[in-house]
Amino acid sequence: MKRHNRRFAWTFPTLLMATESDVAIAQTSPFMTGAKELQKNILAWLTPAAIILVMVLGDMAMAGLRSWRWCVGAIFGIAIAFGAPQIVAWVRGMFGV
Repeated sequence: MKRHNRRFAWTFPTLLMATESDVAIAQTSPFMTGAKELQKNILAWLTPAAIILVMVLGDMAMAGLRSWRWCVGAIFGIAIAFGAPQIVAWVRGMFGV
């Protein structure tokens, strides 16, 4: 094997390993990956349930079977459920975490 071929044989894997380290550093923990997937699944189930709940609550309030205050409280709770990631990020930002 010629001398310049041996040098290339060592240089190429070294460059490859150097560029792959950025990808390894950018990966998150398995816990965070699982937590984000769980959050996506919960929101996927919560979306149609929230739509149906708002329709039913609106019908009940218009028929006089529920007070509007209870319905507005339920809708506020739905907004908190969907906005939880932003609320947590906001609170963490307030305390510099």
